[in-house]
Amino acid sequence: MGTLRGLHLEVATLAAGPPRFRAHGSRDAWSVLARDVVANGGRLVSLWASDRRPLGEGYAVNAAYALAEGLLWVSLPLAADQQGYPDLAALFPAASRLQRMMRDLHGLEALGAEDTRPRLQHGHWPADLHPLRHDARADAGVADPGGEAYAFVPVRGEGVHEIAVGPVHAGIIEPGHFRFSVVGEKVLRLEERLGYKHKGIAARFETLAPLDAHRLAGRVSGDSTVAYSYAYCMALESAWRQSAPPRAEWLRALALERERVANHLGDLGALGNDAALGFGLAQFSRLKEDWLRVNAALTGHRLLMDYVVPGGVAREPDASLLAALPGQHAALRDALVPLADIYSSHAGLQDRFVTTGRVTPALAGALGLTGLAARASGHAVDLRAWHPTPPYTALGVRVATERNGDVAARVAVRFAELTESLRLLDGLVAGLPDGPSHLPLAPRAGCAEGIGWIEGWRGEVLVALELDDAGALRRCHCHDPSWHNWPLLEHAVMGNIVPDFPLINKSFNLSYAGVDL
Repeated sequence: MGTLRGLHLEVATLAAGPPRFRAHGSRDAWSVLARDVVANGGRLVSLWASDRRPLGEGYAVNAAYALAEGLLWVSLPLAADQQGYPDLAALFPAASRLQRMMRDLHGLEALGAEDTRPRLQHGHWPADLHPLRHDARADAGVADPGGEAYAFVPVRGEGVHEIAVGPVHAGIIEPGHFRFSVVGEKVLRLEERLGYKHKGIAARFETLAPLDAHRLAGRVSGDSTVAYSYAYCMALESAWRQSAPPRAEWLRALALERERVANHLGDLGALGNDAALGFGLAQFSRLKEDWLRVNAALTGHRLLMDYVVPGGVAREPDASLLAALPGQHAALRDALVPLADIYSSHAGLQDRFVTTGRVTPALAGALGLTGLAARASGHAVDLRAWHPTPPYTALGVRVATERNGDVAARVAVRFAELTESLRLLDGLVAGLPDGPSHLPLAPRAGCAEGIGWIEGWRGEVLVALELDDAGALRRCHCHDPSWHNWPLLEHAVMGNIVPDFPLINKSFNLSYAGVDL
């Protein structure tokens, strides 16, 4: 692999999953490798830190890069008294917020970084407390909330004023603050601030047994429960050098595609409603409800929670239900045809959708947009096709892409992905192999590492595991594609009018919960 430049590389011997590689490097190698990744067209997938001092080591900064050959997980070890590492944001803009998160949670500084503002630290805990350090004080208390205000980037000029929205919203939406700088109705700049829940998920993982923690992974972002639990199980199975049986892999993919369909149905209805087409919301809500009821009958949960488990799936679907699935697929396919025609030809919708919230292919590539939003901006990256694994290797995935990068393009990608998922689901039912759908995993002695990488409905979901000598979870890092896409949403809103923000926001439908760990 030309991007490795002589770094020690350990190739994981995995029975299933995308190609994954492991490397450890020096401070100089860390920066050289990052430049090589850029030069070779690679992407930063995630960035996180680990506290390895209980093992007699120091800290470690970890990066996961997407390369043509697969996923590279590289670590930069730091001495116990060394809390700085070379900045990556100059090469990968998406690294900036991840580095700020690492500073809040571990106290590690990105040397040379331009933006050092807190990301998850909202003044709710003492400034010297870093929750993911192993010596963090559980009784540290709550900081004085009257401290220094967060430094939003100011916009100045004649007629400029700010609109503050949130963090508390109506209904059940997660908290998030949006600061608009506007002239009249035109948005000059948007800056969002998230992470208000302080859920403590990353620390909670360290208290769970590896065979139980998939349930917590599946609750990082509830609309992606299959993707997260699947990625967690892939990581654990790779750490223990085991795999799920073939039938389980096909059933996992079936659940993953059903999750994709459910979310696209919900979003298409909401997008119609945000553009004043209540008919669209009514129709897609009806279709989604029918879909969720079959989910419940098939897996025991409407949202498919706790279905993907280490070693396979939690239950074998009823044979009669499996046999009836192609009929449901056909009915939904038929229902989508007139709805797609209405959405593409309705003058009111097209007036609101076309050119609204545009992200050009060049901007998407420069800032690291990922998932369905990237595919709507001309970047045909989909792990199911790019690094296919069973059963996708047998089925083939036709990647849906558009180039205009606006709300209309993101709507078109959703319709195309619905059609493709229904085709894949037919293939999954028809080709489902015989055999067990679950095999118990045998814990592996000694320290172990594993990483899972899944194309969820929103984009790439990654879970990285570190286990200690006793087999306990030392670190579980969960990465949501929204980390990459929130900055692009801010760019997409610029130049549009304030009333279009809900429409642009829903066209991305990013996760608040997935970036608040």
